[in-house]
Amino acid sequence: MPVTADCHLHSSFSGDSDTPMEEMILSGISRGLKTMCFTEHHDIDFPDSPEESGSIFLLNTDSYLYDLARLKDKYQDQIRLLFGVELGLQSEILRKIAVYAKSYEFDFIIGSSHICHGKDPYYPAFYEGRSEEEAYREYFTSILENIKKFTNFDVYGHLDYVVRYGPGGDRNYSYEKYRDIFDEILSTLLENGKGIELNTGGIENGMKDFHPCTDILKRYRQLGGEIITVGSDAHDTFHIAEYFPRAAEVLESCGFRYYTVFQHRTPEFIRL
Repeated sequence: MPVTADCHLHSSFSGDSDTPMEEMILSGISRGLKTMCFTEHHDIDFPDSPEESGSIFLLNTDSYLYDLARLKDKYQDQIRLLFGVELGLQSEILRKIAVYAKSYEFDFIIGSSHICHGKDPYYPAFYEGRSEEEAYREYFTSILENIKKFTNFDVYGHLDYVVRYGPGGDRNYSYEKYRDIFDEILSTLLENGKGIELNTGGIENGMKDFHPCTDILKRYRQLGGEIITVGSDAHDTFHIAEYFPRAAEVLESCGFRYYTVFQHRTPEFIRL
């Protein structure tokens, strides 16, 4: 397998997973992974949903770190385990997020957008009363707002996440359609020394391409981008390292020769 590090994983410490961390680790070892980075969800002020209260995505970081340290020691001869977090960014609460990000010695921080201006694009209400393009543009603009105000992360995760849940999915979606905003996002990330991730979870959710789409990956590389992590976004054992051979092919087709793993917030470049 050309990519042997899965850098976006959720166990039962994330509010939307029931899978024990040790089961995830054993599955990763069996699939030939050399590195696994857990990136449990931490979304401060996540709005209540029709099903659950917002606190579902508040991470008990001390318990998570305790368990990870125990398992890191147990499996040290079989796999490298890294301490990461997926921070849900919202421009209105970046001060709270900044305090949290400095409170632990993470190996890796993914910045991501699950909430857009207080609204969750997972639900149809986010799209009601306007066109799909207007909804997508608001989401992409919120990413730009986040990265202009907050830089304590290493890569931005699933840049076009909103496309998973739009009324038309990715049928009418393309990089070219939103080129203006994506180019500004990518340029801002590069100016601040930040990377992006190739997230294979979009395929699992019925999309025809990864997050972000291949044309965004190509554009990032054209602009000089080199920092790119690969993550399955798995919340169970079945999807760990899923589609990684295809991900490696896509990265090579876009001009990448390396993928990235972060340890102690420092990038390590590994040849594809």
